Amino acid sequence: MFDVSVHRAELPVRGLSLAYWREGVGGYPLVLLHGYPETKRIWARCVEPLVAAGFEVIVPDLRGYGDSDFAPDGFYDPPAYGRDVHALVHDVLGHECVGFAAGDVGGAVMYDLAERFDGFVERQAIFNTAAPFLEQLYAEHGILPERPGWPISDYAERQGSDGDGLIAELATPTARRAYVAAMYTHRLWAHPGTFTPDDVAWHTEPFADADRLRAAFGVYELMYGKRPLSEMPAMLAPSEVETLILYGPSDHVVVESFVDRCAVAFPNHRGPFLVPGAGHFLQWEQPHALCSALTLLFRDRLA
Repeated sequence: MFDVSVHRAELPVRGLSLAYWREGVGGYPLVLLHGYPETKRIWARCVEPLVAAGFEVIVPDLRGYGDSDFAPDGFYDPPAYGRDVHALVHDVLGHECVGFAAGDVGGAVMYDLAERFDGFVERQAIFNTAAPFLEQLYAEHGILPERPGWPISDYAERQGSDGDGLIAELATPTARRAYVAAMYTHRLWAHPGTFTPDDVAWHTEPFADADRLRAAFGVYELMYGKRPLSEMPAMLAPSEVETLILYGPSDHVVVESFVDRCAVAFPNHRGPFLVPGAGHFLQWEQPHALCSALTLLFRDRLA
């Protein structure tokens, strides 16, 4: 379905290896981060157009996902994911500063990287993820707490509070893939009709493995006190990193106030821009819109 070489990088200090795509070497480095229930495959439709635009495109699988190693220390949280990505991009690939684009869990990883490693994230684009946890600041701007309602959010509660029980119920590869397939189809994450049966089969294939699906629950367990953080997240105040804010309005998981929250959390922003025909998986559902926006965001670097 997708003819790009998978590379691997050993990260001795981190104690694991990450799998990644890397195309367009010599262009402006742009790192694309996936979330849940995704792997690097969710970015497949963006690699070729971004390379054609002049980017060096780097797309890792986070620890525990896709083709990357499991966490040797048991940590599956944004700081741990981010330190792995920094070790790959900075230490192995040799980039001092890069651009980023991310959605879902990848957004939280990107926030942490930008604040933890000063100057590493030059500019960034975010879409359909959780806004940084700055609730007092949002309240000062009149933005009230908002959460998806049942049954949209029931998956998060189960994954976060009873991951072992859930994975025991999903006892076969077919059951595990069907569970993940729901996120791409009837659970109202995606814009209707944007994932064909073949698309769904490709994206769910990595989660047939019980250990990989169980590892993906780890970030949800943080919210229910079932798993400790490797360290405190770095973003505790608004960020001055130049940020493009996008939103796929067909998403019923990420609340609409996401765009207002991000406008506060990232005062040096462009947008927010709504992308018609897109939901949670904007990079797969509307790749031309996203790639065009990224090309504009980094147009001076590409020159």
